[in-house]
Amino acid sequence: MKTFLADTEATLRLGITLGESLTPGTVILLEGDLGAGKTTLVQGIGKGLGITEPIVSPTFTLINEYTEGRLPLYHLDLYRLEPQEVAALNLEIYWEGVEVIPGIVAVEWAERLPYKPDSYLSVSLTYEHGGTRQVELIPFNCAISKVIAAI
Repeated sequence: MKTFLADTEATLRLGITLGESLTPGTVILLEGDLGAGKTTLVQGIGKGLGITEPIVSPTFTLINEYTEGRLPLYHLDLYRLEPQEVAALNLEIYWEGVEVIPGIVAVEWAERLPYKPDSYLSVSLTYEHGGTRQVELIPFNCAISKVIAAI
């Protein structure tokens, strides 16, 4: 599904809608240029999950964990990494729920992942002229299709 987002507030609202309806184990793979709205969307997801602490891009820390909401949110940012470096991180522990409580996993710069989970929501954000954004949501083997259809 492709849709236009009029401004930053619309991107945030989309994230809130997603956050209110996501289920444990949902993985969101975000792609888009700098400034396209990836972090803003994750901030909205956090609000939808009931997380009140500020959600910031983990560009330098790689992973921020927010556990106070309805579900934990694991926010990963792979911007500064090469695919071979990403492989060494064993990020699958987040979506397999092996060492962490199952929650929502949001991965910015997901194109740097050398592997993908079995099911995920692909989110591609494109910055358009005049401050609008276009978002494309594509579910892969996940039950989020009904949520997307309602948006």
